[in-house]
Amino acid sequence: MTFLSRITGFVRDTLIAVMFGAGALTDAFFVAFRIPNLLRRLFAEGAFSQAFVPVLGEYRTREGDEATRGLAGKVLSVLALFLFAITVVGVIAAPGVVWLTASGFEADPDKFALTVRMLRICFPYIFFISLVSFASGVLNTWGRFKSPAFTPVLLNLSLIACAVWVAPHLEQPVVALAWGVFLGGVAQLFFQWPFLARIRMLPRPRWDPQDPGVRRILKLMAPAALGVSVAQISLLINTQIASHLGNGPVSWIYYADRLMEFPSAMLGVALGTVLLPSLVRHHAAQDAAAYSRLLDWGLRVTLLLALPAAIALMLLATPIIATLFWHGSFRQVDVLMTRNALIAYAVGLAGIILVKILAPGFYAKQNIRTPVKVAIYTLIVTQALNALFVPLFRHAGLALSISVGATFNAGWLYVLMRRSGAYTPEPGWAAFLVKLGVALYMMGGALWYAMGRESSWFEIDAKMRAFKLALVIVAGIAAYFGSLAVMGFRPRDFARHEPRH
Repeated sequence: MTFLSRITGFVRDTLIAVMFGAGALTDAFFVAFRIPNLLRRLFAEGAFSQAFVPVLGEYRTREGDEATRGLAGKVLSVLALFLFAITVVGVIAAPGVVWLTASGFEADPDKFALTVRMLRICFPYIFFISLVSFASGVLNTWGRFKSPAFTPVLLNLSLIACAVWVAPHLEQPVVALAWGVFLGGVAQLFFQWPFLARIRMLPRPRWDPQDPGVRRILKLMAPAALGVSVAQISLLINTQIASHLGNGPVSWIYYADRLMEFPSAMLGVALGTVLLPSLVRHHAAQDAAAYSRLLDWGLRVTLLLALPAAIALMLLATPIIATLFWHGSFRQVDVLMTRNALIAYAVGLAGIILVKILAPGFYAKQNIRTPVKVAIYTLIVTQALNALFVPLFRHAGLALSISVGATFNAGWLYVLMRRSGAYTPEPGWAAFLVKLGVALYMMGGALWYAMGRESSWFEIDAKMRAFKLALVIVAGIAAYFGSLAVMGFRPRDFARHEPRH
């Protein structure tokens, strides 16, 4: 389902690139969409889910389904009221929010005004999508992962529909994308409700902010919000810097980020989502051995799939971007500028995904303070690197700082997890890493040889680019997994069966 979400996301982004290119219009939309998206990560997928899922899982294990349903209804009431207030403030204060996020847009009054207009349309998305995340947290606790993972497809389809059928009828066609965000949020919320009813967890709102369970979640959310906000502050600073680099950098970084998010979501988000409820169960059952084994499995699977993805993105950056986006209003210079950002992002792909695996190990124990402290230091490191990299690499320097910062974050979390005694590596890591290195070398050689000259991808038509890229990817996959098979790797060695409750 996450794969389907990413594929429809590629269709969406390709359509935006073809119709609107990479310039002032797309910069305005991406900033307008990024603000509610940042708040979504802060309130919904970030602080709320990190506090909500562990407590909800513990309630279900110790108190039963009825008590859990009651807690969910009380949490829903508090969450909905808070989100409504945030939405109203955001719509009213949109000009100030845009200035705080992208003050460089002030140099172009039309661009600034367009961003404010689209932000006011997009901002209610934070209300809808946060309630979607509430529903997803409940469903994930019950071991239902398919419907929450499919839900983002509805946002992509909404944006595609508005771009194709609404944009031609508007005075400023790009505004249709903002309406696509709004309608996508509504669609995602209503899609989740029947699945809650199916597991008899459709919550009945009840106002009781003094409930012990609600207070526990709110207490856990405070440090979690700080930790997640650190990462979002870093992104906001990067957007501010990019807004002062002229027309294009915000869009180039966005397109590169979207390509990087494909493996990040397929591996990091999906694995992290599946791991957290299981880790919570093992912690509640005081089964430390199973807890450690599950983390070990997550780390091995991450390296097995994230490292080849990172190398492939670096080597195939130009072929991928040219094949997906080099149409219509998207120019050759946009391909090259997006390529630079994508290569910089790929440097830290493994670190970005490992953070999503290691952090749930702390959240499951309701230890949110440790990841928060690491995130604060990561913010300092990332911004110090911006001062070094941006003058040298322009917009790509922003992506490179994020990559190095994520690697620093993952490394420190790993060290702290080992020191705490919660994780002990299983036997066989040395042999695993040697075989992995050999397979990566074989794959890299196959990709480099098969892709040919980078400039050759601008000399063939779109259909031939797509056909050639498919062949290159198949060659890389065959070289990588063929090498692993020769060295004794089997898919069943990485299969893991966790009971679903």
